[in-house]
Formats: sequence, C-alpha cells, structure tokens
Amino acid sequence: MFKVLRCSAKLGSKLSWPVQHLCSRNIACLAALPETHQMLQKTCRDFANAELVPNAAKFDREHLYPGEQIKKMGELGLMAVSVPEELGGTGLDYLAYAIAMEEISRGCASAGVIMSVNNSLYLGPILGFGNDKQKSEYITPYTTGDMVGCFALSEPGNGSDAGAASTNAVEKGDHYVLNGTKMWITNGYEAKAAVVFATTDKSLKHKGISAFIVPKDTQGFSLGKKEDKLGIRGSSTCQLIFEDCIIPKENILGKPGYGFKIAMKTLDSGRIGIAGQALGIAQASLELAVDYSQKRMAFGKPISKLQAIQEKIADMAVKLESARLLTWRAAWLKDNDKPYTKEAAMAKLAASEAATWCSHQCIQVLGGMGYVSDMPAERYYRDARITEIYEGTSEIQRLVTAGAVLKEYAA
Repeated sequence: MFKVLRCSAKLGSKLSWPVQHLCSRNIACLAALPETHQMLQKTCRDFANAELVPNAAKFDREHLYPGEQIKKMGELGLMAVSVPEELGGTGLDYLAYAIAMEEISRGCASAGVIMSVNNSLYLGPILGFGNDKQKSEYITPYTTGDMVGCFALSEPGNGSDAGAASTNAVEKGDHYVLNGTKMWITNGYEAKAAVVFATTDKSLKHKGISAFIVPKDTQGFSLGKKEDKLGIRGSSTCQLIFEDCIIPKENILGKPGYGFKIAMKTLDSGRIGIAGQALGIAQASLELAVDYSQKRMAFGKPISKLQAIQEKIADMAVKLESARLLTWRAAWLKDNDKPYTKEAAMAKLAASEAATWCSHQCIQVLGGMGYVSDMPAERYYRDARITEIYEGTSEIQRLVTAGAVLKEYAA
C-alpha cells in the first residue's frame, strides 16, 4: 500500500471545524478518477488544511523554510511521488503528482515549489538518465523529506535562452573542473545536491552542454545571497557559485553533451508540476472569494447575490477548471508514454495565468480586505506571479505551443 494512503486516516482528527468545512468543498471532476487518486487528493487536502494553511502566512512573513512540514510530506511519500518504491519513492504516476501538487500548493505555495523542485527537477533527471549507482546515492536519500535537491540551469546572463550556458566544465584526467555562477536556484540553501548544467564543448553550442550531479559539500561550491522575493517566501532562492569545483567523471549525468536534452525533457515534466502549483493558488483564491462573498453584507444581502460578484466567481471557476483539465491531460499523456511537450506548455500557460487572474479577482471580491495581510488574498496574488516566470515564462510557453501547432498543421 502506498505511503500516502496509509497515512490518510491519521489526519482527519487534527482538523478544527472551519478547516473541516473547507474539506467539504470537493472538486467535482475528481469523482471520475480512480479510487487511488481520490484517496490521494483527500489525504493531501487534509494534510494541507492541518499543517500548511495555519502556518503559510508565518512562512511567508518570516521567510521561513517549512522544514517540519516538508519532512511530514516526505513521510506521506509526497517528496518522491513518481519514484519507484524500490528506490524509496511512492511509485505513483504523474497524474497523481499533479493532483498532490495542487492540494499542497492550495495550502502553501512555498511548500508546493519545494516539493515540485525535488520531484520534477532534481529526482526526475537522475531517475531518467542516471545509472544504478547514481540512483542509489542521489535518489533514495532524497525521498524522505530529510534532504532535498535542486536544479541549476539559469545563469545571470541567460534565463529563457537555456542553450547559452557560460558556466563551463573542463575535462582534466578523471574529473571535470567546474567554473561559473547559476542564478534563481529554488531550494538552493537547503539542497544537499544539485543537478548542474555546464558547457563542456563550446564549439558544439547547445549540443556541447553536459549535466552533472554536484553534492553541496564539494570543494569550490558555495552559495550566493538569499534573494528577497515578492512571493513564495518560504522557499529559498539564491546563486550557486562554482570556483575550480572538481567533479569526478562518475558524476556526469547521462553522457557528455546530453545536458541540453536532459534539461528540456526535465522542464517538460516540471511544467506539469508548476501547473499543479498554479492550480492550487487559483483554487485557494476561488475558495476564499466564495466564502467571503457569502458572508460580506452589502445593500441588505450577501454580496454573492450581486451579479457583478457572480460573474467574477463564474469566470474564476471556468479558468480554473479549464486549466486543471489541460494539466491532467498533459500528465495522462506522460504517464502513457505519448508526446506531451506541447500539452505541458499549454497546461503551464493556462494554469499560471489562471492563478494570476483568479488571485487578482479574489482581491477585487474582498475589496479593502483583500489588500491587507490579515487575509491571504494578497499572498495568493504575490505567489501566483512567479508561476508565469519560472520553468519557462508565459512567452516561452506560447512559442513552444505555436511551434508544435504550426508543425502539426504543416504536416
């Protein structure tokens, strides 16, 4: 039996009445899913309501890493959802991962991105391209929540242009010497190891990029300052600095020159996770807007009776449900070994823009109360903005989608 399902019965008794009330707001389309996925969704929602919702504002306000909650998520199997059980993971599919990501992020978007990076960006490429020794050493210890990893692709001079890596790795006998700086690295401060991309043959351009597994205690590996961010403040973001960092050849992931391929495949999968994060923010925004509108009185009746408010809630629901189905479709395609690059881009684009739009409308429904930190609406809005930027901006998602569509119709 999966770890997440074994733990589901333990959580309900911890919930106070207001949170139990929130749990009754089931997502209707979940009823069409297999029982395992429905149980997973309930387990994650119960956990989020008990452990994340009451603490998310503090994590945000004090820039606190939710270490205790991440360890509990590891105990539930959420830090390695699609990793096989023999490697310490939960052994579920990507549809389950998308569902879990939404529920965790509904409770706390910072916990969501920490979970996403460990699952998709760190464990994903090692699972897909690592050898048995690498999997044993760099996957199994990272499935429990006690340790997390990170993914180092972006640099100060390149973000969307992933093929322009200036960080370089020079081959010297039985090792590589790594030099350069990586930027915007989520989990950077807490990670015990990183998947790092560096140019090993500049003449080959993007085909000369290789991927390496670099433990944090490697000599020459240091951290830059922790960024002060608009949102997702419970997760760390920083620079990774490599100065004559010696990497054994056995730490190369895949083969030399496979780095760009590994990065692109990893980002395809990661976009499903970030779509799930964005859905969670959008869902939280909708729930708050509905709850507030039914309690706030104006002109002698709840504002939920006003047509202007009803239109906002209807549009929020449509954008959310549409993005959710796109996300589930991308996950289903991946789980069934079908091409999903276009669909992952579409899901990430739709979900991230839905998160921004829904959190904006939530503030409008709450009015002045939406602008103060006593209510979570302003945090949802700040957290939502990054979902349109990391793991490929909305502009990049449109380029990927348009390129695929034009190719399909040309054929």
